[in-house]
Amino acid sequence: MKYAAAAVFASLFVTPVVAQDLPDLEGREITVVTENAYPPLQYMADGEAVGWEYDAMAEIAARINMSVTYENISWDAMIPAVSEGQYDLGMTGITIRDDRKEMVDFSDAYMRSEMVMLVRGDEERFSDAAGFAADDDLLVAAQPGTTPFYVAVYDVLDGDEANPRVKLFETFGAGVQALRAGDVDLVLTDGTAGEGYVAASDGALKIVGEKLGTEDFGFIFPKGSDLVAPINAAIASMQADGTLDALNKKWFLDTKLGE
Repeated sequence: MKYAAAAVFASLFVTPVVAQDLPDLEGREITVVTENAYPPLQYMADGEAVGWEYDAMAEIAARINMSVTYENISWDAMIPAVSEGQYDLGMTGITIRDDRKEMVDFSDAYMRSEMVMLVRGDEERFSDAAGFAADDDLLVAAQPGTTPFYVAVYDVLDGDEANPRVKLFETFGAGVQALRAGDVDLVLTDGTAGEGYVAASDGALKIVGEKLGTEDFGFIFPKGSDLVAPINAAIASMQADGTLDALNKKWFLDTKLGE
């Protein structure tokens, strides 16, 4: 079964760039760090790292003539490591936020996605954020420092970041596993990941309630990086010629997670 993702590519954030206008980095080698835990953007499948962001980065590298080496790191260590210059670029569906801009530079947005509520398929105790908040026995899974964490704390619950109803997990996938096992009752995620998990769950998961806002994703760089401008130019050219739309179709329409 195919699924549609709640992602809208960022045509509002870029201007058309033709191929001959793109900079040439003359084979420059860069190190990109990711998490491989956020399908369908990047994840492991049969021992291979795959996903929308890998395909996008390969295309960017080809267009501006750079060579990419990948390394893996946990989410909570990624922004500090990129900020300190340990890596040239980070990618893992990172929401563009002003507080993060104090530590790292962002590319232009390459994707916009809506936040959704992911629950078990047989969940009947609540059907929206207010219903969840009203039942003190219900728990939400989140990775610390992520947009879903802050939405859970400030938009769904009471604004207390130490609220015991927020159960912390190292990876997004671990939170989803806890949801399926009944250890928590809610996972907040963007529509791209949420729809993918629902499509692959054979009815074990569903999305409920209204959208809880939107988020724009960008790549991150050490402050002052000279890679931001050429990569922005490549993103703009990929938007202009339909490449981002093709990636959207491949990963959010034609690919079913778990197959």
